Amino acid sequence: MGKYFGTDGFRGEANKDLTVEHAYKVGRFLGWYYGKEHKAKVVIGKDTRRSSYMFEYSLVAGLTASGADVYLLHVTTTPSVSYVIRSDEFDCGIMISASHNPFYDNGIKVLNGEGQKLEPEVEALIEDYIDGKVEEIPFAVRENIGRTTDYAAGRNRYIGYLISVATRSFKDKKVGLDCANGSASAIAKNVFDALGARTFVINNNPDGTNINTDCGSTHIGRLQSFVKEHGLDVGFAYDGDADRCLAVDENGRIIDGDLIMYVCGSYLKSQGQLPSDTVVTTVMSNMGLYEAFDREGIHYETTAVGDKYVGENMRANGYGLGGEESGHIIFSKHAVTGDGILTSLKIMEAMLEQKSTLSKLAEPVTIFPKLLQNIRVKDKDTVLNDEDIKGAVAKAEEYLGTEGRMLFRASGTEPLIRVMAEARNEELAQKSVAMVIDKIKEKGYEA
Repeated sequence: MGKYFGTDGFRGEANKDLTVEHAYKVGRFLGWYYGKEHKAKVVIGKDTRRSSYMFEYSLVAGLTASGADVYLLHVTTTPSVSYVIRSDEFDCGIMISASHNPFYDNGIKVLNGEGQKLEPEVEALIEDYIDGKVEEIPFAVRENIGRTTDYAAGRNRYIGYLISVATRSFKDKKVGLDCANGSASAIAKNVFDALGARTFVINNNPDGTNINTDCGSTHIGRLQSFVKEHGLDVGFAYDGDADRCLAVDENGRIIDGDLIMYVCGSYLKSQGQLPSDTVVTTVMSNMGLYEAFDREGIHYETTAVGDKYVGENMRANGYGLGGEESGHIIFSKHAVTGDGILTSLKIMEAMLEQKSTLSKLAEPVTIFPKLLQNIRVKDKDTVLNDEDIKGAVAKAEEYLGTEGRMLFRASGTEPLIRVMAEARNEELAQKSVAMVIDKIKEKGYEA
């Protein structure tokens, strides 16, 4: 990770960690970088945070000042930006969003001309420009100054594309959607309505400050209750920029990313549509998922946490399905990034084509009890490199033995250390996590 760009773009509290000056300079650099040999074309989308409008204007000012033409999708999803980049041949795209973070945070996600996350070497160049380590970029003048165009039509084409992915009508299916008061509010219901579903929507009235607030994929309890109260067939919850999806079955049980990968992976394998019979996961995936994959004859690979790394592995090896427990799922036949609404459509396909409920499709997986505890710290690197902390982790791993596993890592987007234990029983998980958390506190690292 760089100084500003983490695993998912440049993210922080608006006008504290991420300022309008930062956004302007990002725009200035990208407009110049992609416009060296021709007039650059850049597309921008944003989520519903109050600060997204502010950052949009700052980025536009920087881009057009460097000579780039800018096309505005307005409120839309991250995967829609990726889609429009590829379908309409933009040089790059920008999504203004802090994903699942609180409303007061925001972020700048830059996607390259392939609709994928920007190369680290380009991010490093942007950081150098922000810090004044390179020569000042010339301003465009006269007819070379860039212009801005309303491009809501691009978002509408993306909606049409999603509708085209469905294999059959959703008629008579009662579907719940939790839009997290975020980007999905502008798209998800339109897609499900067009496919004939009886659509029931909650948390789709964004006001700039309620994005992800007790709703969406990070607070799925309300959707669970909603599905049961209204007798729905299935529910889907998205995060702020709708690049992830979690599901709720007809009984109100959460179907997380691991279970989604099992349901979709098993279905695709049965159809001969799972390349190399392999699914790409991250180190956060549950041991129970791997046991179920083994029984199904599905191979799996494991990457570092981040859909960026999942995507890289899939592209390098030609795999068709991969994702994270958190709900970032990539279907490479249809997209190059995680796409929450697309994921919900693929779950519907598995249910409809197999004439089954979601609970039945997920039933073969027995999830091991998992405990994930986040602790806010003063300095992540200090904690990661402390020998006493490393010793506590080793002791916890020895305690778990062959009955579980431990994951100890820093968050890529927040000042947090994540301590996770997974075991065949909850007590093992709790005790092993406590060993590490207590040591971090004992050493005085907690913020």
